[in-house]
Amino acid sequence: MKKRSSAHAFNTKDFEKKFHYAGNDLGAVYSPQSTTFRLWAPTAQHVELMLFNTGHKKETPRTLAMKRDVQGTWLLNVAGDLRNLYYRYRLTQTGKSGHVEAVDPYAVAVGANGNRAMITDLRDTDPKDWDSDKKPEFEQATDAVIYEVHVRDFTIHASSGTKNAGKYLGLAEKGTRGPDGIKTGVDHLKDLGVTHVHLLPVADFASIDETKKNGQYNWGYDPKNYNVPEGWYATDPVDGRVRVREFKEMVMGLHRAGLRVVLDVVYNHTYHSADSHFQHVVPDYYYRQNAEGGFSNGSGCGNEVASERSMVRKLMIDSLVHWVKEYHVDGFRFDLMGLHDLDTMKQIRKAMDKIDPSIILYGEGWTGGDSPLPWDQRAMKTNVGRLDRVAAFNDTIRDAIKGHVAEHHSGGFVQGASDMENRLKTGIVASIKHKQVKASKDDLWNGSWAKEPHHAVSYASCHDNHTLWDKILLTTAGLNDVDRIRMYKLAAAIVMTSQGICFIHAGEELLRTKKGHENSYNLPDRINAIDWRRKIKHKDVYEYYRGLIALRLANPEFRMKTSADIRKNLYFLDMPNAGMVGYVLKGSGTSEAADKFVVIFNARAEKETVQLPGSGWNVLVDETRAGATTLRKISGDKAEIAPRSAMVLTRQA
Repeated sequence: MKKRSSAHAFNTKDFEKKFHYAGNDLGAVYSPQSTTFRLWAPTAQHVELMLFNTGHKKETPRTLAMKRDVQGTWLLNVAGDLRNLYYRYRLTQTGKSGHVEAVDPYAVAVGANGNRAMITDLRDTDPKDWDSDKKPEFEQATDAVIYEVHVRDFTIHASSGTKNAGKYLGLAEKGTRGPDGIKTGVDHLKDLGVTHVHLLPVADFASIDETKKNGQYNWGYDPKNYNVPEGWYATDPVDGRVRVREFKEMVMGLHRAGLRVVLDVVYNHTYHSADSHFQHVVPDYYYRQNAEGGFSNGSGCGNEVASERSMVRKLMIDSLVHWVKEYHVDGFRFDLMGLHDLDTMKQIRKAMDKIDPSIILYGEGWTGGDSPLPWDQRAMKTNVGRLDRVAAFNDTIRDAIKGHVAEHHSGGFVQGASDMENRLKTGIVASIKHKQVKASKDDLWNGSWAKEPHHAVSYASCHDNHTLWDKILLTTAGLNDVDRIRMYKLAAAIVMTSQGICFIHAGEELLRTKKGHENSYNLPDRINAIDWRRKIKHKDVYEYYRGLIALRLANPEFRMKTSADIRKNLYFLDMPNAGMVGYVLKGSGTSEAADKFVVIFNARAEKETVQLPGSGWNVLVDETRAGATTLRKISGDKAEIAPRSAMVLTRQA
């Protein structure tokens, strides 16, 4: 017999009109005189508040009945100072026997493992000078150079020289040094020159037992409590205030180092399904259902959150606003953004703009499986052009550079694969329409899917799939490391000089390896930790990345603001052979829009000579070095490009 779903009732305007609660007081509102609890649970028959003295120890709670209130909410005001006590809800659902327990979906602090919410005055968690925390200046999304990192990976290796290794505090710890006195940690990031630090999920997740110290690892894509920092990264996961305070200290430390902070958020699914807090509070409301009435699984993780339902949408927006206002974060990356509906993403953008228009929003423009959400409503990369300043990862350029991520032994342009030139050009122009780029009508996914450069995130690797170095190793059997590193630098140059938002995976600049493991989400530190000794071994790669970032940030031509600017100021050159791509960037701010830069990529195993537009050029980037200053001059109108390398030239002053 098929399960009968109540989901159809939740999708009606009548339900939304009757039960949508627009107030801003969901959760526990604390004062020294009393605390008011409000829970949205329209299908419940009876709700009780359970008060605890501790966050995770076994004890008999004090239990108080709540009263049904407006728009499907339940309300209770408890007199007295409840500061630093913990609570849960006990619910009896209409038509069901027995009761269930749940953590408040609006919890802002929790005890160990997130099973009890904490009643706290969040001002008690503010570090010294928190009120004067200042965000680094930033305006335009395409100016971003984003560095994606896992909190623990960054400092847990013995070579990091970090006191608070693997913790929030360690990520922003100043003055850390590795072997031979190399800069590590936040000093390394500041020296590298990136603008944003993208943190893999830091909202409370379920896979780590926070009461145990050793032998655990996870990326964190298994959310449990959306509004609370994960306790694994805190020095004390038991006291719910500590993780909140230390997270703020981390943000403030990164801001002081000139770095903005982006959070990887996972609103598309939860770790638990039938026994999740959402399901216990309002059965079947928070999740989409399949035709049989069970959990649809567009996430590939057992369920998918129904962003299109008004109180789910409200929860997402309220959560994001909380992270911005309480923690001063500067952007969000949405996991499986294709599972979120376009209207929700539009409202998220509006909510962010009310606070700070410079907050950047981007995500995975795909799903993890099929979904009941109609295609034309999904925030897929092919629909992202309908959004304002919301970007999607450009897997078109990723796979063109190094080969498809699912085809482990297949290479891309840098390894010398054939017929990659047009796809690479598509990525270079941030997947907007350009008259010199052929767009197949049968392949919208790899065509001109973006409307503006701020819709596309250009990258060669991220936490998913093989690291860039491991992918090159897999696809170049029999080749020596000298040639592989040439390919690696070529890949970096393509990303750093392409239009759109620039993104690099932590450790790319050190030739990071995960010893061949593709999916390291739960593998130990010996696989995931960044080994800072590689910064010494591959100093030339680090300096190359550093120079490319400096080049990009010094010249707005590499990060144009509009598609019209790109079409007007970027044109491709004819190349002497296959396996080569070259283009010209005209200078911005000049009345005659003269040719200012020439960028040439040569993936061939032999050097090539390229005809330049005119004579008198300075070399800024070649096969060994990169930067914003001249390496040498070319007097004539031809340039010799080394094998498997990039060259960037600019007009002589």
